Amino acid sequence: MTEDNITRLHINDTEYILIGTAHVSKQSAEQVKQVIDEEQPDSVCVELDEQRYQSIVNGDAWKDTDIFAVIKQKKASLLLMNLAISSFQKRMAKQFGIQAGQEMIQGIESAKEHDAELVLADRNIQVTFARIWGNIGFGGKAKLLMSIVYSIFSNDTISEAELEKMKTQDMLDGMLKDLTENFPKLKKPLIDERDQYLAQKIKDAPGKKVVAVLGAAHVPGIKEAIYKEHDLTQLNKRPPKSPWPKIIGWSIPVLIISIIVYTFMANPEAGTQQTISWVLWNGTFSAIGTAAAMAHPLAVLAAFVAAPITSLNPLIAAGWFAGIVQAYFRRPKVAEFETLSEDVASLKGFWRNRVTRILLVVLLANVGSSLGTFIGGADVLRLFFENL
Repeated sequence: MTEDNITRLHINDTEYILIGTAHVSKQSAEQVKQVIDEEQPDSVCVELDEQRYQSIVNGDAWKDTDIFAVIKQKKASLLLMNLAISSFQKRMAKQFGIQAGQEMIQGIESAKEHDAELVLADRNIQVTFARIWGNIGFGGKAKLLMSIVYSIFSNDTISEAELEKMKTQDMLDGMLKDLTENFPKLKKPLIDERDQYLAQKIKDAPGKKVVAVLGAAHVPGIKEAIYKEHDLTQLNKRPPKSPWPKIIGWSIPVLIISIIVYTFMANPEAGTQQTISWVLWNGTFSAIGTAAAMAHPLAVLAAFVAAPITSLNPLIAAGWFAGIVQAYFRRPKVAEFETLSEDVASLKGFWRNRVTRILLVVLLANVGSSLGTFIGGADVLRLFFENL
């Protein structure tokens, strides 16, 4: 058996065998099977959390997705992000005729075959995203979103040699490589903290021989972290939310309402102009965003009507209403959930699939409403000062 990409560690009376893999490498999957067959470990750790594990073992789970619940629970953007990462892996996997995450699937199957304890060793991906989001500023957030959009629609291909080089970097880390260079703070939640989390889960795995299937980028960090104790509860904490978005979110509508009410009292005609301006700017931009997603005409109308109201209440959003109307009149078919991860790999498929169309409606309606809020608010202020 080749020892390439394999690290053996002995701590107390337990042997830990770390397999560094590329998440779309056929050779990595074959090596995982070979190692587990020959070593007969007591436990097999895989770089998956419960959410990603379920998506692998329950490939048909998309059929049961409640798109209305996704909208109401404010998970449309998160779903888009997960789909982007999935499409990034699947596109390269398809290029070389292999299945994305095959080495993790092989680890799961081999663990069952040899009656080894399966350990889901990675941190919940939503916690990781939350801690990433809390560690980068506004510019970082914008670049992150741009990177995600690029990953969805890019048709870039790579060579076999470049693919093998990916054994030195995790797929998620690879997609965000530019960001980690521009924003060093991103490295901590994305790589360092996960190294610590993975190391502790591997060390806590039962038995005297443990095999861990990992993205190769994590192996060096785990080799250091595994000799220390790490608080998983602390690593699982979501960063405290800054009060400023909530303060700003409520301050703007309070200011706008106060100005319009004051203007109405001083000059009813000017107050009427302010109200009309607010409604038109908010409604029009939100409707334009919704129309850009090729939404149902009634969803466009819903965005227009809802935006001037939702912009005055941070607890609700125009996109929710537009998305729910879109889902009602263009309810996704089961087949569209089944082809979701493939459809997002192309611009045409992204717009054609009714699931992603709904997500786009939610996102673009909200973007348009936000833009309308600032422009409409500025016009309300202009009318206020003109009529002092």
